[in-house]
Amino acid sequence: MNKAPCSIPYTALAREAGEIKKELLAAVERVLDSGRYILGPEVAAFEREFAGYCQTGFAAGVGNGTCSLHLVLRCLGLGAGDEVITAPNSFIASASSIALTGARPVFADIRPDGNMDPERLEAAITPRTKAVIPVHLTGRPARMPDIMTIAKRYNLFVVEDAAQAVGARLNRNPVGGWGDAGCFSLHPLKNLHAFGDGGMMTTNNQDLHDRMLKARNHGLVNRERCDFWSFNSRLDEIHAAMLRVQLRYLDDYTEQRRRLALRYNDMLRPYVGVPDEGPGEYCVYQSYVVQAERRGDLKRYLNDHGVEALVHYETPIHLQPVARALGYSASDFPVTMRYVSRRLSLPLYPSMTRDQQDRIVELIIGFYRDHA
Repeated sequence: MNKAPCSIPYTALAREAGEIKKELLAAVERVLDSGRYILGPEVAAFEREFAGYCQTGFAAGVGNGTCSLHLVLRCLGLGAGDEVITAPNSFIASASSIALTGARPVFADIRPDGNMDPERLEAAITPRTKAVIPVHLTGRPARMPDIMTIAKRYNLFVVEDAAQAVGARLNRNPVGGWGDAGCFSLHPLKNLHAFGDGGMMTTNNQDLHDRMLKARNHGLVNRERCDFWSFNSRLDEIHAAMLRVQLRYLDDYTEQRRRLALRYNDMLRPYVGVPDEGPGEYCVYQSYVVQAERRGDLKRYLNDHGVEALVHYETPIHLQPVARALGYSASDFPVTMRYVSRRLSLPLYPSMTRDQQDRIVELIIGFYRDHA
């Protein structure tokens, strides 16, 4: 069967940028006219505004979300002989940021909602455990009160992988401010994104923030003094200027995502597992993920009918070739294996129309009706 043209794409980035194009170009011109292109006033202003948005004391811009995680772990002193626990069903960066410090990634199974199970976290702690990286997957906050209680009991650092979750809240508290640090991605597929790549770190610890500012810039205090070996991973002025424009619209975009996601939930609940929000959760739906029986067949059916449904992270981190030396098997994390085998991401973006959403729902209902 010949596939139909993709009439409902997974994202609509160009369309959404077009709606604020004049403001974005004005921000670019402001940077060009300033002659300040690296670590100038736009980055400093965006860091203040982002920290305010996340209700944290400090924020630091870096080159991408992976660098945010990696540099924070280095700034906390993590290295060879240490263990850091994270979830196995995330993007590879949640674990690679650990491995790149010399520490060992350790995994804890998840709950059916896709986020780390605090009980499994506690069971994975050893005398070598120094930190935990809970992942706020798909824009849904992890169970931070339970995780923080466990971390305090065992004297562990907590670094939130909030790459997909800017604006998400639990019990009215934004992600990125629960632990010692929060790490965000500004990749184009994120709800708040650069026109290229970028990342942010948030914290309430001034010493950690000060060290992070050095870590992103070769370990430099100034042009003449370097305190430690580090990387070059700076958020560019031009990205920061454009991000400041988008940050002003982020709450509106988030509410549009939420309206569509909750509407999906109402219409799809009889046919697939939908991401209903738990008590106190405010999810931002960086991706809208359902749990579907016959997932592969449903994906092909939607793709053949012009809907760009996707599967994310089909192979969990602990089964990736790079993780073989860690010694895990498919049977170690049964909830994760069930989750990834049924996970399907449907199109959802702020400019999506109800007609587009109705068409996707109609196709899913038709698939299960015809394949009952």
